[in-house]
Amino acid sequence: MRHVLITGGTGLIGSALCKQLVQKSYRVTVMSRNPKTVANKCGQQVEAIKALSEITDDTVIDTVINLAGEPIADKRWTDKRKIELQTSRIDLTRDLVSWMTQRQQKPTCLISGSAVGWYGDGGAEILTEHSGYQDEYTHQLCEDWEKQALQAQQAGIRVCVVRTGLVLAKKGGFLQKMLPPFKLGLGGRLGHGDQYMPWIHLTDMINMITFLLEDSQAQGVFNGCSPHPITNKEFTSILAKQLHRYAIFPVPSLVLKGLLGEMSSLLLTGQNVLPKKAQALGFSFVYTDATLALADVLSIKN
Repeated sequence: MRHVLITGGTGLIGSALCKQLVQKSYRVTVMSRNPKTVANKCGQQVEAIKALSEITDDTVIDTVINLAGEPIADKRWTDKRKIELQTSRIDLTRDLVSWMTQRQQKPTCLISGSAVGWYGDGGAEILTEHSGYQDEYTHQLCEDWEKQALQAQQAGIRVCVVRTGLVLAKKGGFLQKMLPPFKLGLGGRLGHGDQYMPWIHLTDMINMITFLLEDSQAQGVFNGCSPHPITNKEFTSILAKQLHRYAIFPVPSLVLKGLLGEMSSLLLTGQNVLPKKAQALGFSFVYTDATLALADVLSIKN
């Protein structure tokens, strides 16, 4: 039985991933600041620890999946908040890789989270794993995060970095924050609405991570998003139709900038990102159409 260690396992992606891996007969351990919550969120068969020191030297860990990190859109980006975002990603990943490389029986694979924010504001340009970036805060944060994970390659560990897009899920995630005004008929595009939203259904997200875990040829950076990104204007229209509401109340850019400061860039800019590398390896998406994906997470049948 292969043993997988997951950080950030109680989050949106991690908890769903835990359940899938258990179903596939993996042994799963989650490291969490609140170990008592793990069984409820991830399943009764999942083991819980609070620190790496709880894993004995003779315990074999085959793969580490690193999903930990403070939510980037939950609070305004003050200097204090930026430190929290960096510490929860960069410092934790550095410590995790150091622990992995010092073990006598090293894990063979590390799958580590990142985000499409690595590319910065990409406008309408098609972006693949080989594209460049705009040097913004999100790029700097993700770049430093990825560099720490890729250090594990020097110890002969296979590393996959997943630049995740906007995850569509039935519970949690960015969609739950958008729903209240839309259900009231008060939804609308953000700014001009031409910014791309690289979305991915939760099912495809956890399938992709599992695919990368099981394909020994997979390594390097992978875009974790649907092969059909759409603009905010298009997403807004589809969401409103699914809810049988109008979307006629756009939120001006100046209002978002006033409310959120620098963090407004998450809503007003975007990336037209494609998952070329995963598809080239043979990964198949369940949801490639945003209408069908939203219908599923909203439990609406077309």
